[in-house]
Amino acid sequence: MEFDVQYISFFVIQTDGEGTDSGKRFRHFQTMDGEDYEDSPLKEFLSGEFARIVKRKAERHPVSESVPTKIGRFRVEPGYEPDSNPDYNLLQRLRSADTAERFHSIADELVHIYMDTSAVRGGAFIAVQATLSKLFDTPFLFLLKCDFESKIARIADERSLISTVEMAISARSIKSIQYPHMPEEGMLEPWEVKIHQASHARYFEDFLKFVSYERPLPEVMGEQVLDMVQQYMTDKWQDDVSPLRKEEEEAVEIWAASDKRELLERWTPEQVYAASAVLVEQKEDLGLSFKLGGVQVKGLLTDFGQSLHFARHNGRYVAVIEGDFFQFERGISPVELLHPPELVQVMEVIGQASPQDEPTGLDSPGDGSNDSVAAGSGHENSAVNNEDDDVPW
Repeated sequence: MEFDVQYISFFVIQTDGEGTDSGKRFRHFQTMDGEDYEDSPLKEFLSGEFARIVKRKAERHPVSESVPTKIGRFRVEPGYEPDSNPDYNLLQRLRSADTAERFHSIADELVHIYMDTSAVRGGAFIAVQATLSKLFDTPFLFLLKCDFESKIARIADERSLISTVEMAISARSIKSIQYPHMPEEGMLEPWEVKIHQASHARYFEDFLKFVSYERPLPEVMGEQVLDMVQQYMTDKWQDDVSPLRKEEEEAVEIWAASDKRELLERWTPEQVYAASAVLVEQKEDLGLSFKLGGVQVKGLLTDFGQSLHFARHNGRYVAVIEGDFFQFERGISPVELLHPPELVQVMEVIGQASPQDEPTGLDSPGDGSNDSVAAGSGHENSAVNNEDDDVPW
């Protein structure tokens, strides 16, 4: 994916106190056309960067608000075209500039606006107009911000060893705006921009004030679940206005507003499967995570009812995860040496001991339990079939 640069403007932003309004200033270093760019050090510095920006994946409904790459859409009043949006007009003017002088003038205006945002830090600001001639006649616009790298040094000579590099920048941490967004090769979305920034900052969300971003996927899916719950309540109670209905509605409201929710115990497995199917149809890899006691489990919503099951036994909640094999990573633990008992044997001890008690029964070596595990599993294993055999410590 080769981009041909038409125009590029290079600015340096300096601040005397990061995050303060005082001492913020910028300086235009150079604006070049395509020929000058080909012979400049900038080409080597930005080599491959445009293709990386375009290929970087982004979801319209991200998994959270803090994801680094987002897709934004120009906000307009109903019935109006994008040219009623100030951000759209500014980017389009820069994108359609046909001389280096005009490109510099509009880029200068754009940097002035960027300097008024709250997250301005020192660094290089680069505006680029480039075409992907293989696919399009119209150019792309790239706005790049490279923060200054701290504590950068280079080898000097035998006496001083190293010298400090002032105003060093790195292509590794480039923040970027791409316009227009290309969701698939050969397809452009003139209503959308793609931004990439540090997840903890709002560099470009503050800068592009008239661009909106879709809500995170968990929020959207959660809203759909609440709509299903509301429909369920309406169908269940219909015209009944008894205190029991009000009590259940209040319980559901409290549950929905809680950050840490417990199992509500309202729907049958069949109702859960049906509701899950509606969500999975929209996004197959929808995540599912929960805690049972102090154990965190992460999987997919499609796992529920297939390889993941919830149950109750002896007054305790149980999550059963089935699969063909276990896989362990990082530090080795004794658990990896376990010869698993049959599930019916595990069920016998669930709910029999308080959480404070030491593991007993299946977990205690030398009490005969290992013999029954081996017999129940049908596997030959001398370490568990010999009652006189024990671990060496």
